[in-house]
Amino acid sequence: MRQTFKKIIIISSLSFAFLSMAAYADDAADIGKLLRSGQTSEALQKVDAALAIRPKDAQMRFLKGLILTEQNKTTEAINIFMKLTDDYPELPEPYNNLAVLYASSGQYDKARASLEMAIRTNPTYGTAHENLGDVYAKLASQAYDKALQLDSGNTNAKLKLTLVRNLVGNTTGGTNPKNNPSPATQVAQLSAQPKPAATSKIEKIEPETAKSIETTNPSKSKVQQTQDKEDDEVIKAIENWAKAWSNKDTNTYLAHYAKDFQTPKGESRKAWAEERRNRIEGKGRISVKIETPKVNLDGNSATVKFRQIYTSDQLTANSRKTILMIKQDGKWLIKQERAGS
Repeated sequence: MRQTFKKIIIISSLSFAFLSMAAYADDAADIGKLLRSGQTSEALQKVDAALAIRPKDAQMRFLKGLILTEQNKTTEAINIFMKLTDDYPELPEPYNNLAVLYASSGQYDKARASLEMAIRTNPTYGTAHENLGDVYAKLASQAYDKALQLDSGNTNAKLKLTLVRNLVGNTTGGTNPKNNPSPATQVAQLSAQPKPAATSKIEKIEPETAKSIETTNPSKSKVQQTQDKEDDEVIKAIENWAKAWSNKDTNTYLAHYAKDFQTPKGESRKAWAEERRNRIEGKGRISVKIETPKVNLDGNSATVKFRQIYTSDQLTANSRKTILMIKQDGKWLIKQERAGS
């Protein structure tokens, strides 16, 4: 049944977050060429070489999962995607491809759970919704088959089973390969595009975020429009905070913290501010980037979760972070920070 599901193939980027150097794109392009020519072993060698240098590179790990899938090494591919969901739980694509592999081996309950996680991560992820419908159809088909085994004269079960099979095709697998190209073919179709999406049904998913889709919806309620505006203001405040940090503009950086900011060690606000000033101004170079921010708004409070990329002369760190914010005097200010959550 694997071929009836959509597999997201990502070459030029992974949810807009993981490629910042031209060499990375060159590696992906080379791997795409190898896959197009059916040289999966050579493609795997190149991916492994890249991972030897950048072992946590999400895109290369994702590509390795795709190559292993093409080689019918299902167990190994499942392990790759499972580890990706552990390390990057905010990305829906690994969950989707994990579900495809589970479905190919008849593990439909696990496939359903993975797709529900993909949708929970990104409620506008149409591919996962469609695949979840196919999984439900397969589970329904199995249930109706069981009903007929127990009562072969059950005409209602026969009718429902026929309807399910007519709706989604042969739910036991076996699709037309002309309509479902291999991952290598999918990569070939994608390589000429900068956008990261192709599927086994040759459908394209525009890499728009839920917010960009919503902001073009003219029928959205005023309440939702107001909430979106507040979300944007929260994210803008976080981006300005990171910019001030990168510029070592300590006064502006500290101004992003609320009067009742909860210092991490319980020290006084003054002692904490002095320590931060010394650490920031003592660095030769600082770069702080905010990626994939997600806002949960609750009145004048907001929780922001994102990935923070910190680089200095002596340290590079890629970590998840949660910031609690409060609106004071018309500004969104930081009340608490938590790393790794």
